[in-house]
Amino acid sequence: MIVDDEEEVHTVTRMVVRDFTFDGRGFECISAYTAREGRELIRQHPDTALILLDVVMETNQAGLEYVKFIREELDNKLVRIILRTGQPGHAPERQVVVQYDINDYKQKTELTEERLYTTIIGAVRSYKDLVTIERSMHGLERVIESSGHLLAQRSSDEFCQEWLHAFRDLVRQECRKHAPCEADGFAVMERHGEMPIVAGIGQYRERIGRDAREIAPDAVKAMHSATQNGGIQRDGRAFAVSFQGKSDIPSHVYLECCRPLEDLEHRLLSILGTNAGMALDNLTLNHELINTQKELIFTLGDVVESRSHETANHVRRVAEYSYYLAMEYGLEEAEAGLLRLASPMHDVGKIGIPDSILLKPGRLTKEEFEVMKTHTTIGYKILSTSGRKIIRSAAVVALQHHERWDGGGYPNGLQGEEIHIFGRITALADVFDALSSPRVYKEAWETQRILELLREERGGLFEPALVDLLLSNLDAIHAIQEAYPDEG
Repeated sequence: MIVDDEEEVHTVTRMVVRDFTFDGRGFECISAYTAREGRELIRQHPDTALILLDVVMETNQAGLEYVKFIREELDNKLVRIILRTGQPGHAPERQVVVQYDINDYKQKTELTEERLYTTIIGAVRSYKDLVTIERSMHGLERVIESSGHLLAQRSSDEFCQEWLHAFRDLVRQECRKHAPCEADGFAVMERHGEMPIVAGIGQYRERIGRDAREIAPDAVKAMHSATQNGGIQRDGRAFAVSFQGKSDIPSHVYLECCRPLEDLEHRLLSILGTNAGMALDNLTLNHELINTQKELIFTLGDVVESRSHETANHVRRVAEYSYYLAMEYGLEEAEAGLLRLASPMHDVGKIGIPDSILLKPGRLTKEEFEVMKTHTTIGYKILSTSGRKIIRSAAVVALQHHERWDGGGYPNGLQGEEIHIFGRITALADVFDALSSPRVYKEAWETQRILELLREERGGLFEPALVDLLLSNLDAIHAIQEAYPDEG
């Protein structure tokens, strides 16, 4: 931008600059003849690289006031500003350089063609470096922000979808105005020798579940190249990252932009790709740990139930009933999920009850029933020594799932909300399923008879609100029954 009130200065500058190139690109010159015009132009062209600025125009200080406007009001720190004046007395060089954020000071008489060339190229190179630094900072900020979003995902498929969005948003920021990037890409997690697409954007959005080798063989080649080249593969518009950590599940992400990617973008994508790969590996390992814990919990519950000749899927149904009722009751997803894992161990204390009592087909004597009641405290003692949240919750369930809302239960005669919500929910889920299934001492009850009992015990054995929830959601409860039927 040339800001000067002398027409000859504009003409000569344009003639000199018209043959200049930098990084293979020429220069576009725009002109303002007053500081007021310059203000409008810099608003319209905030990405101006260099301003050749006169000091004395409509006023003796017009150029210097223009500098303050750019740096302070517009907060434009990138554009390089070179003062060139024919009246140095109006703006002494030392005073101007100290008080104003300018980048060079030249007298018009000293700016020969060669000096002007050197000055412009040096200023534009400085502008390019500053822009690169700023883009790098913004890019790293987006990488950090994206990493936060990624860590918030709970499933690997959701993680991969967010990973793709983060990649697309990163390159979209660098696309030119009015030309939004419609990047295409997909994520793959290899399982059992197959490469199913688990997330997609652009043309791959509707191809989730398909094998990547069938619909995008070139992209798969890029992924394999990434695996062999340290995890990253770049080729013009395409970028691929591959990661395999301790989970032994290779993950790949492929992105194809609408234009060739720049070096800075490749570096930022590489940083984000590596960080995301490690985060996904940790997420996968965590899921493996949770699934292992869940499997062990259900296995332990099954062992206890099989010893007492309970029905095969009793603990699984109780877990699903408990989770469903917890969600309907208004518990947070994390709390409901915790109850789903804890409730299968509600009867773990039966492992300490003699077979003669546990397997007795008829009614228990008063003395035998007192022994049977101890399964609550036995289960609590077994589980309460753990420091794990799931096991501590299971200890509460084991201890309290025979307490009554009216205070007449055991082992501690707790009443109302003195009973933990986990115990109240599990109690209802356990009784409902026990009545619905055959046991060694009884046949399965008909649904109508069960509902009548629940209504009778509303406010007695069970919390009224929970009974109401179960009765109003019988279709969902029956769907759980059908999903986990007793074998045979």
